[in-house]
Amino acid sequence: MFEMFKRRQPAPTGPVEFLIVGLGNPGRQYECTRHNAGFLALDCLAEKLGVKVDRIKYKSLCGDAMIGEHRVLLMKPSTYMNHSGEAVREAMQFHKIPIERVLVLFDDVSLDVGRLRIRRKGSDGGHNGLKSILYLTGKDTFPRVKMGVGQKPHPDYDLADWVLGKFRKEDTELLDKMFDHAAEAAQMVVEGQIDQAMSRFNG
Repeated sequence: MFEMFKRRQPAPTGPVEFLIVGLGNPGRQYECTRHNAGFLALDCLAEKLGVKVDRIKYKSLCGDAMIGEHRVLLMKPSTYMNHSGEAVREAMQFHKIPIERVLVLFDDVSLDVGRLRIRRKGSDGGHNGLKSILYLTGKDTFPRVKMGVGQKPHPDYDLADWVLGKFRKEDTELLDKMFDHAAEAAQMVVEGQIDQAMSRFNG
């Protein structure tokens, strides 16, 4: 109980400077699926910052937090993955946030479970959530944290079935570490330390 009060931060003040967006699908049936790695990482970050992501705004569940001197908006779009850009664009327009200050956390099937890859910009890589953000903002110059969820077990295996499948119990330790590192990396990016984050966490 005392730990809870110790972590709680004062109410954020000043304009929102950064959006941190975890990608995933809303609904109990999608909890702990590979495609919801972004939601899980955002929850980990919110816990570290002592805030709740439970306010409905910008077609998302949102939470306000401070990272250093920067006010950030934590977002879990409730639009379903393929329309994530709607939530991101709405929050960007309201807060007048440039795309370079939108950090996206998401799953990557090309990386082994537990591995991270931080990038300053890039293509959608076949990820529908990123595809929506790129399409609706018209830019790919936003930082992102890719989280490895592993490749599908066989080339003929349906990709949608794979990413909408649950994580394996034996991967729990790797995943906990990955989400913890993703949360740390997100804080470093907001603080202007993306090069250090890439050096430390890119595997």
